[in-house]
Amino acid sequence: MTAPIYHRVALIGLGLIASSMSHAMRAKGLAGEIVGHAKSPETRATALELGLCDHVYATAAEAVKGADLVVLAVPVGAMAAVAAEVAPHLAPGCTVTDVGSVKQAVIEMVAPHLPDGTCFIPGHPMAGTEYSGPRSGFATLFVNRWWLLTPIDGTPPAAILRLQSLLEGMGAKVNSMDAAHHDQVLAVVSHTPHLIAYTMVGVADHLAQVSNSEVIEYSASGFRDFTRIAASDPTMWRDVFLTNKDAVLDILGRFAEELFVLQRAIRMGDGEHLFDYFTRTRAIRRGIIEAGQDTSAPDFGRSAPPPPSS
Repeated sequence: MTAPIYHRVALIGLGLIASSMSHAMRAKGLAGEIVGHAKSPETRATALELGLCDHVYATAAEAVKGADLVVLAVPVGAMAAVAAEVAPHLAPGCTVTDVGSVKQAVIEMVAPHLPDGTCFIPGHPMAGTEYSGPRSGFATLFVNRWWLLTPIDGTPPAAILRLQSLLEGMGAKVNSMDAAHHDQVLAVVSHTPHLIAYTMVGVADHLAQVSNSEVIEYSASGFRDFTRIAASDPTMWRDVFLTNKDAVLDILGRFAEELFVLQRAIRMGDGEHLFDYFTRTRAIRRGIIEAGQDTSAPDFGRSAPPPPSS
């Protein structure tokens, strides 16, 4: 066990990411005290039952008092309102971070509300499952996964290093980048793939000649993977697409161009083009495995955690 890096951590929102942070911080002794806030009384009760928090509060304003780290783990669309609520109650010298999948919009929503003497370090853990809620978290979620930070100009280096120490203590690999670059990268590796998955599952749902039972019964691994992705939190993903729309629309346009080229190759019977294209894209999969972000085990290398208990 290490000495606590933060004395009092306030988790605002108690879903998958926040609950996993709590499990990881407790396992490694990274926080002296963990408190939290959730809108739902049921969620607050569950957080206490599971030992996620030492205290749980009905308002975010109460939860942040005395905290030296505040984690905004709410949907991107709720960030501005939460920041406005907690701002008058933040302790001097407090660090505020977030776990949103979009960074430019979050900076615009949160930074203007925070008082002088506090520090906002936007963040994004590149980890997750299709499950949500306080029972979905587990301590190893962040192990060997990237946690991206997009510090604002003028952020004290010591505050960044302190937060980085916490994230690395939970097993994450940490990197920093510009917020605009982050949003463009995420549009490629996460946001647009999710939208395509939602679309493919929607197409299957609308095919009148294929019954639901056939879609479910005969699902091959590719479609199963789409349904896993499409099972993600709808509120979170609605907000992601609305707040990172420029980058997502850019990548969707590029995707449409690539898809047109493949359509033409199939129509013209151009097997050589298809083979060469699939060979190049196959190399991306090998690169992901070599980077330690997945394994070559069957079923896409996933060993999914058990679904949250009821």
